[in-house]
Amino acid sequence: MNVKTVLILLVLALATIFALVCVLLTRGRAPSTCQHQALEQEDTDDGQSLVFADLSPEEMVTVVRYLQGNLGVQLVDASRAKPSDNCIASLDVQIPAKAEVLRFLDGEGARPHREALAVLYFGNQPDPNITEYVVGPLPTPTYHQDVTVQKYGGKVPYHRRPALAVEYKQIAGFLKSQVFPTAPSFMHQVIEYDGANLAAMTAAPRGFQSGDRITWFALFQNVSGFFLHPVGLEVLVDHSSLDTSQWAVSRVFYNGQYFSDMVHLESAYMQGHISVEKVKRAPQDGDFSSMKPRAPPAAPFPVQYEPQGPRYSVRNNHILFQAWSFAFGMSVSTGLRLFDIRHKGERVAYEISVQEAMSVYGSNCPGGMSTRYMDGSFGIGRYTSPLVRGVDCPYLATYLDVHYLAHSQFPRTSKSALCIFEQNLGSPLRRHYSNLQSLYYGGLVNSALVVRSIATVGNYDYVWDFIFYQNGAIEGKVQATGYTSSSFLHGDGLRYGNRVWEHTLGTIHTHSINYKVDLDVGGVKNSLVAHDMVFEMTRAPWSPEQQIERPRLTKKVLDTEDQAAFQLQSKMPRYIYFAANSKNKWGHQRGYRIQITSFAGDHIPEASSLERAISWARYQLAVTRRKEEEPTSTSTYNQNDPWTPTVAFADFINNETITNEDLVAWITAGFLHIPHSEDIPNTVTVGNSVGFLLRPYNYYDLDPSIYSHDGVFFTSDQDFTVCEVNPIACLSKTASCLPNFPMFTYDGFQN
Repeated sequence: MNVKTVLILLVLALATIFALVCVLLTRGRAPSTCQHQALEQEDTDDGQSLVFADLSPEEMVTVVRYLQGNLGVQLVDASRAKPSDNCIASLDVQIPAKAEVLRFLDGEGARPHREALAVLYFGNQPDPNITEYVVGPLPTPTYHQDVTVQKYGGKVPYHRRPALAVEYKQIAGFLKSQVFPTAPSFMHQVIEYDGANLAAMTAAPRGFQSGDRITWFALFQNVSGFFLHPVGLEVLVDHSSLDTSQWAVSRVFYNGQYFSDMVHLESAYMQGHISVEKVKRAPQDGDFSSMKPRAPPAAPFPVQYEPQGPRYSVRNNHILFQAWSFAFGMSVSTGLRLFDIRHKGERVAYEISVQEAMSVYGSNCPGGMSTRYMDGSFGIGRYTSPLVRGVDCPYLATYLDVHYLAHSQFPRTSKSALCIFEQNLGSPLRRHYSNLQSLYYGGLVNSALVVRSIATVGNYDYVWDFIFYQNGAIEGKVQATGYTSSSFLHGDGLRYGNRVWEHTLGTIHTHSINYKVDLDVGGVKNSLVAHDMVFEMTRAPWSPEQQIERPRLTKKVLDTEDQAAFQLQSKMPRYIYFAANSKNKWGHQRGYRIQITSFAGDHIPEASSLERAISWARYQLAVTRRKEEEPTSTSTYNQNDPWTPTVAFADFINNETITNEDLVAWITAGFLHIPHSEDIPNTVTVGNSVGFLLRPYNYYDLDPSIYSHDGVFFTSDQDFTVCEVNPIACLSKTASCLPNFPMFTYDGFQN
């Protein structure tokens, strides 16, 4: 055996030993390392954040049982309720008043009673209505209080109720059993209807005036990605009666023509009076709309992991990450929300929450042209979907279940519907390379904590992120993906979008997202200040005959709500911030700046009869006094009666003073979407991301990220290959072994 062979065998033996050590380290020591990391960030919350916690399944069951036994009326399970029944539509946690919560969090008051908010539909009454009850105290309720009039100034009419899932099932049954059979030849010969191969998409709102419940349903081939397979048939259903036997068809549309009902359509078809555009029957996988990859698997994509376990901790509904701490929750209607957000132990925001996601569509088909979806009415939290490990979030993220009760009297669980992870963004948060005078390098990796949920509301999937950076900045971001909505291509359809398949028109639409940001900068009382720039002309002091144009800082305190309401396409100061009553070391008011990322389409004209219901979308930013009676910018009841809105955001803005007050910023971000061929089969997130940043502005005396443990600095005189000088040099040792990757599971098809 020669020396070369011995060396090869030795290398192989060492490699084997090294691999075994990696496995042992991963399997045996990684958990203890993770525990060590958690101990380094010991959570001192002591359960205070539970004041914001979502209802547990056990609490939901208890509240349902209490309501069934204490309202004196029969409650039918909402999953099988008729419109003429009484039922529990949804439950959510009732967040106590802010002043009460702050007294508790700051050690100056008792823990507030834990309560639930119950939304009930009373259809079996002389005066059918929607009633909201606060039920408490949990876990053993003894009282319920009707808060409907207190919240909305009056009773909520029954016609405003969001449609339950069972109502859509009842409409589908009505179409199948009573409507389609009245046009047998047309349905068989043109649509090739077999009783199961059509899917329907609802339009909304439902009519033209208060009290209407008349809905267009567009029909599609019932295949994978059916949203892209319109057949040209749409039916207007009047389902306003609480007696389902009284439901009727008010109008029928097919390929550019309108008919009084299906009988009229059948007659016109048999007489050859309609233009038939027969759609080729699609295979079950949808063909072009299928999301099945068109290429075989290849080398695995890059995977991110934490060499020594997570550097954040999650305890109940409380998260701790470096200098950040906050509570999180999931509203059944509006989705992801955060409370008591602190940096370096100091509260910078009381609440950051999603308020609404709205889409306004254009089309030359009736369903498309009348659609203004307000997704909160359908339930952004309710439709939060289970996440796929490694695609929706990093494989090794922390995954949490979400519990909700809506459209049923039993709690439901969306498994792994919330993920939390630290993400290396692959770029420096800050850096400088000096080759002048002294020679050195200093930098900090941009590693941030992400809290994410994804809501699939019909055709669209919204990726909701809240991101926490090491420099004290917070980002709220939404990315849109999923299937674009479509109409049947006919006539002048290309005025309203692009043709994306043979009979498919990708219809133009806007997306508008509204957030509530309750900043408390250096305390509850803040003012709103705008900084910007102008060019001023001056003579050069050293050469008076020469002119210099120089930027100059402009400053303005915005004193009233009217001054702080910036219309969607108007010019807004580029630096606008909540200012504290305290100053930093350099004499500046401490502040947090609001920076919006948006390329929104135009807002619906204010002359529209339904505009007040979505008047929050008039403004890219509006800052108002915080009021307990103005907790949200809209209402779930606005969708089905936008003509008499239950909540009209425009009424919040009434020129009250906002100097040294508790303030709320209402932020709208959005984008215009003109679907195109690359939206097939799915819209991609790239370029379809909007949101806002909250950035410290003179809040600190210097950038707080300078205290990060991730900083790197070395000079030309140092040995930058030594771990003590440069921790990056140690990665070959500290990150040399892969952790155990848990087995892939997915529970998204359980419900």
